[in-house]
Amino acid sequence: MDASTLLAAQRIVPVVVIEDAATAVPTAQALLAGGLSAIEVTLRSAAAIAAIRAIAQDVPDMLVGAGSVRGAQALTQVRDAGARFAVSPGHSAALLEAAAAQSFPLVPGSATPSEAMTLMDAGYTLQKLFPAEIVGGTAWLRAIAGPLPALRFFPTGGIRLPQVADYLAQPNVACIGGTWLTPSDSTPAEITQRAKDALAQVPNRN
Repeated sequence: MDASTLLAAQRIVPVVVIEDAATAVPTAQALLAGGLSAIEVTLRSAAAIAAIRAIAQDVPDMLVGAGSVRGAQALTQVRDAGARFAVSPGHSAALLEAAAAQSFPLVPGSATPSEAMTLMDAGYTLQKLFPAEIVGGTAWLRAIAGPLPALRFFPTGGIRLPQVADYLAQPNVACIGGTWLTPSDSTPAEITQRAKDALAQVPNRN
């Protein structure tokens, strides 16, 4: 199953930095309680692999993925830890080759039409847009929809609650992500409430 199919039911995928693996399961459970059933644990901390493993083992209803995956070795590590998909801020030949060799669902990143076309030629119709707000946000997405109508995007980077509805209203946006849902000082109850607040902004699909 490719990432586009795997994430088809998701509209918001929290991007989570786990500094202490002991907080991974409570964080995932809090997001589930708020109605979000996918999580992207970024490889920005030493605890990330252990966090992915804990969520995969102890929160089976949560679709756990890995973010900030930049190379073949990292892809193998997150797969072995139990991640079901990977997200990258960009892409390289080595990363795409590893994902193909492992038949592992990957959302590679693009931020220009040329990068998007290169990935489309490689078979990736779902791509990460990063850093979304800096490269043009919803204006970029509207502009690229005309010449590249087959592509769908997973924007992250600078998105906050006030932008949720606008991003998800774009026909070429499959889902969005962001770290605003799980600040490091959050309690589980606060995470659950943020998840509910975010879901309340999701436009109905026609």
